[in-house]
Amino acid sequence: MNNNIETPESNYGQLTIAEATAIQEKLKGIVKLSPMEGEIKTIAGADISLDLYSDTVYAGMVVLSYPDLKPISYSLVKTTNIFPYVPGFLAFREIPGLLKVYEQLPVKPDCIMFDGNGILHARRMGIATHFGVLTDSVTMGCAKKKLAGIYADPGETRGDYSLVTDRGDTIGFALRSKNNVKPVFISPGHKMSLKDSMDITMQCLGKHRLPEPTRKAHEFVNRFRIGELKEGYHELEQWGLF
Repeated sequence: MNNNIETPESNYGQLTIAEATAIQEKLKGIVKLSPMEGEIKTIAGADISLDLYSDTVYAGMVVLSYPDLKPISYSLVKTTNIFPYVPGFLAFREIPGLLKVYEQLPVKPDCIMFDGNGILHARRMGIATHFGVLTDSVTMGCAKKKLAGIYADPGETRGDYSLVTDRGDTIGFALRSKNNVKPVFISPGHKMSLKDSMDITMQCLGKHRLPEPTRKAHEFVNRFRIGELKEGYHELEQWGLF
């Protein structure tokens, strides 16, 4: 945890929107968007799953080797949602559970890809950025929906992309991750550049719309929610079992 930041994430449910906005503005001043330092050998995908009409949150991270993207381990936690659904503030719903998931990992991944946004956010503080600053970790976002900004529709071929801009700033990319499917939205979170976020995503594309780290995280938290996987930290000896 970044001890220089006094952010009571355990008390997020008690925040007003004005207080949550103030936290985002405070954290914004700490974000680092310079090129990555060091080599990536592991990357984690992070996601949550919610039961409809329930306050229960199923949070998870799946760690994969990089660049060959072989799943190594996973961490799962069930928590209770403490913050209301408010667009632009979803990190306050998801951060508490994901912090517990991260703390369970005995060896932290070199990079974390979130099913959500990084700086592609009206206040440049999507969940990937928020989490990255709190933990001082290397993070990025890969979202299924655009949270802020404008963009031209990219070409229909896998790998085509266009810039997402907001008030004169480039805040991410609209990427066609598979032929003839809706684009995903890529942005750096913390401790990486815009270019880094796109380069890593391209390396993580497989046969599906979602890059492998977030696709696996999505799969695991949903299997956790329906009882197929157990809470806690688990190492994977044979991926074929999954």
